[in-house]
Amino acid sequence: MQIIMTPFSWLLLAFYNLFDNYGIALILFAIVVKLILFPFSLKGKRGTIQMNMIQGKVQQIQKQYANNREKMNEEIQKLYAKENVNPMSGCLWSFIPLLILWPLYAIIRRPFYYMMGQTTESIQAITDALNFVPTGNAAYSELEMASWINADNLQAVQDAANSITAGLGDKIFSINFDFLGLDLSKIAQWKFWEVGSFSWDYIGLVLLPIISAGLGLVMTIVSQKTNAMNNQTNNQANNQVNKQMRTMMIISPLISLWIGFMYPAGLCVYWIINNLLSIIQEIVSGKMLKKDYERAAAARAEQERLEKEEEKRKKREAAERRAKAAEEAKNNKGKKKPAPKSEKKNRTTDAGRIGMRPYARGRCYDPERYGGVTPYQDPGAPIDEEAVEQALAAKGKLAEEASKEELTAEAPELAEETVTETAETPEAEEETEAEEPDEDESEEDENTEDEDEQSGEEA
Repeated sequence: MQIIMTPFSWLLLAFYNLFDNYGIALILFAIVVKLILFPFSLKGKRGTIQMNMIQGKVQQIQKQYANNREKMNEEIQKLYAKENVNPMSGCLWSFIPLLILWPLYAIIRRPFYYMMGQTTESIQAITDALNFVPTGNAAYSELEMASWINADNLQAVQDAANSITAGLGDKIFSINFDFLGLDLSKIAQWKFWEVGSFSWDYIGLVLLPIISAGLGLVMTIVSQKTNAMNNQTNNQANNQVNKQMRTMMIISPLISLWIGFMYPAGLCVYWIINNLLSIIQEIVSGKMLKKDYERAAAARAEQERLEKEEEKRKKREAAERRAKAAEEAKNNKGKKKPAPKSEKKNRTTDAGRIGMRPYARGRCYDPERYGGVTPYQDPGAPIDEEAVEQALAAKGKLAEEASKEELTAEAPELAEETVTETAETPEAEEETEAEEPDEDESEEDENTEDEDEQSGEEA
């Protein structure tokens, strides 16, 4: 913790040593911190503008993948990477002032520990040397004790610290908490009825939280005007941003008021300066980012134009569909309408609902084809051996009858084949006789030729 606080302690201590005034040191501390954070704040505003420029594309992705949230987030992340946009850049830097306020609060609350580098033992020794008894909140006892140190008791306090560790006393000094006649080590009291006298010291401390709250409200209004472009992205976003702005307009002044009445006046002075510098920063940022705002406004106008064209296209397509439906209805007027499915004739006859039920089991269904349906038998019941033998005998008998029927069906075919072979045999014999001449006929032919030769010789 001390390592984190050390740079802030050095900075505040340097300003105090320069001007010897606690209030001026806090004001300079706030200015330096704001100047250091200004580039980061400017970058955050530019990131917000970039987010608004791609808001139309984000909405298209959300509509396209409305039913697939995982895919929608994946596509949005790809869009951010493509456009080089960080969705957290717009609001991240707005928390930096609160992170600065935390260490500053610790430094203001414990000036001996952080500003003067004392240890717990030396602080206890200083408490004993001053006979200090806190009169207010114990959390700010060290701050109250620091306001007790003056030129008269400074040496005694230093000696008490040196008695614990040599050299610690040299770091102790008297802090001038007086600023505009106010003691910045005190806390403003809102219970005015418990205050005895209304001196400037009391009235001034009460005015500090009120001034801080007023500046917080002004800062919110200025921020609204400089970010007016964000309120015109679309109607839904416009309503959402307006709600956020209205919430901030309430929360910001309340935070400032709460800080003023709950913490020492020194912290309230820092918060007042921080709010005032934030107002100036918003004005300067608006002028520096004017071109970026104009580009974002142009992108927004283009997105609105595309949305209007898309809406017109959808309306035109809807009108065309209605006209087409009306034309079809006009052409089909007077034609016989097809009967609805529920009124179609049921083709299943009553005969098909009983017996073989051909509409459910097919035309060729035969329940006795494979020996009949085996009746159900409980698997846990004892097996009836006699019934099994009878069933097997019945199935064997049916199998024999089926084989005989098949042989009977095949017998006529064999008879026809035999007749066919018998019919074909005489024809073959006739052909053979026709091809081979008779021996008697050949001998007669030879005798006839001999007689012809003899008659020729006689002639």
